[in-house]
Formats: sequence, structure tokens, C-alpha cells
Amino acid sequence: MPKISRDEVAHLAELARLALSEEELEQYAEQIDGIIANVSAVQQVAAQGVEPMSHPHSITTAMRADEEEALLTAEQALDQAPEVEQQRFVVPQILGE
Repeated sequence: MPKISRDEVAHLAELARLALSEEELEQYAEQIDGIIANVSAVQQVAAQGVEPMSHPHSITTAMRADEEEALLTAEQALDQAPEVEQQRFVVPQILGE
């Protein structure tokens, strides 16, 4: 016996504003029953004392340590610029003013 009826699927389709044929209603009722069966099987698993997790494998970060490094001086940064004005890069204006 299905856990969800064809009428319930038709009601859900109407709420979602979906036009489904009779064949589609029957097909979706069977598919939803399969989903409900899978969810109920998962609920029957004994999970007492099992810590919740977000991933089945341990996750380690691949990022390096945040270490201070030497930075470029303003002169070094502007050294290869085609045009400099008041220690800033000069670029073409792109917004009309």
C-alpha cells in the first residue's frame, strides 16, 4: 500500500501549479513512496553515541601558515608603471565626468 496517494500528489502538483497527467501522478506517487522508504530506512539506523559530522573523511586544510613576508615599497611597486602621479598609478578614465 502506498504511503502517499495519487490524490495527495495531485494536491501537491496543484499547490506547485504543475499540470500533471494521470500517468505522471501515478509515477510520482511511486517515486515519492521510494523516497519515503529510503528515509525511513535511514531513520532506523542505530546512531546512539555517534558524533555528528559534516563529512565522512577528516578534512585538513591545505593552506600554508600565515607568515609575515617582506612587502614592496611604493617606489618598487610604481617602478614599472607607464605613468605615475603623486605616488599613484595613472590610468585612463573609464567613467564620464
